[in-house]
Amino acid sequence: MTGDEGTHPRRSVGFFAACIGTGLAAGLLSGLFGVGGGTVIVPLLVLFLHFDQRLAAGTSLAAIVPTAAVGVISYAVHGAVAWIPAIILAAGAVIGAQVGTWLIHRVSQVALRWGFVGFLVVVIVSLFVVIPSRDAQLDLTWWTGLGLAALGIVTGVLSGLLGVGGGVIVVPALLLLFGTSDLVAKGTSLLMMIPTAISGTVGNLRRKNLDIVAALCVGLAACTTTAVGAWIATLIDPLVGNILFAAFLVVIAVQMALRAIRAQRQARGDEG
Repeated sequence: MTGDEGTHPRRSVGFFAACIGTGLAAGLLSGLFGVGGGTVIVPLLVLFLHFDQRLAAGTSLAAIVPTAAVGVISYAVHGAVAWIPAIILAAGAVIGAQVGTWLIHRVSQVALRWGFVGFLVVVIVSLFVVIPSRDAQLDLTWWTGLGLAALGIVTGVLSGLLGVGGGVIVVPALLLLFGTSDLVAKGTSLLMMIPTAISGTVGNLRRKNLDIVAALCVGLAACTTTAVGAWIATLIDPLVGNILFAAFLVVIAVQMALRAIRAQRQARGDEG
């Protein structure tokens, strides 16, 4: 059975095994890199449970809420969460997401995806040049506040347009533009995601674009490994952390490039 709207896979042993395995992988990456885990959850739900893209995205967003919450607690124990900057980022992201969903049918998705791939390439190269200090903090001033608000809006717009998680944008931006330590960037990114994910989940519930059982299984499984990922992040050297994060971004860039290529081919086929 497919994951079309109103149709969900049969609750079999394989269903729960796929959800738990997906959650374990997503939680580990979420804690390690400060991302929501949607870049892992969505493709695995599509591959193993045959969810359509929309249902997978809605289910992933709900699963991110408990995952990010555990991640925030794990980083907060180490004093690696900038609370007020995270709230500013989240407020900007909520506004930006509305703009992104409004623009989605007004701009070229192919051009946006290639532009985002280019952005990721620049970030990947920069991660080998700029090595964050583990002691660096995010000092809040009027200028950094405005910068954080702008970053939140841009993140929300891109999330609404491309369906990418905010952590993929926020973590490198905090590292490279605001000089934040890698741990603070990850902890702050996870906190920023929670209100955004809750808002999106409420909307998905209304549109019945969410498999609640799958979201619970994935989210609970992810909670068991998120703290492990955050713990590993505190142990590894910042340079090693940058290299691992760069490798993760390469995977995201390849996924985005493949989507752009498929969209171009489909457009050519429609014209033919």
